[in-house]
Amino acid sequence: MAHMEYNVPSERWPVHPETATLEGKNKFVGFWIFLAGETALFASLFATYLALKDSVPGDDHLLAAELFALPLAFVMTMFLLTSSLTSVYAVYHMRNNNFKQMQLWLVVTVLLGLGFLSLEIYEFVEYVHLGHTFRTSAFGSAFYFLLGTHGFHVAIGLVWITGLILRNAKRGLSVYTAAKVNTAALYWHFIDVVWVFIFTIVYLLGVM
Repeated sequence: MAHMEYNVPSERWPVHPETATLEGKNKFVGFWIFLAGETALFASLFATYLALKDSVPGDDHLLAAELFALPLAFVMTMFLLTSSLTSVYAVYHMRNNNFKQMQLWLVVTVLLGLGFLSLEIYEFVEYVHLGHTFRTSAFGSAFYFLLGTHGFHVAIGLVWITGLILRNAKRGLSVYTAAKVNTAALYWHFIDVVWVFIFTIVYLLGVM
């Protein structure tokens, strides 16, 4: 029954419910500060990867051009980019006070994210079978640390959004829950943007 004071009738639903309260505004600003720190983290991981991507012990170790499979990476990219679009739909319906549609698109977002994560795990298993592990070379360490950190962020996002779906089922839609949905969507967009850089720098440049 907590936070019931945040409920707003449909006829008085604000245009931007996620920032309709001071708490919502604080979450919005605070989260952008958090994302600035995350950007610095991934920037350092990208720099490390670029510095070490050609560092292997000898000619018998696979390099990126011999290892990466672009079709699989492309499918993973489509899964994640589509999930970003579905999260936009969820926020759109949230702003229009359409609880059921918001929940539906959040569920679709989670399913697409799970699809991406499953393919990434499959990719890692295949690379290990080919002898490309975290410990075989500096290239392997940089690769798995960069993609593993991103995959961990994806997993956090999936747990976060799933938790919101379950809690929203009991609380319904209010300016209180709207702020939480918007913050989760911002986080999801961030990890999608990071993946675009991974796809470009790691995979595309790797096979060229």
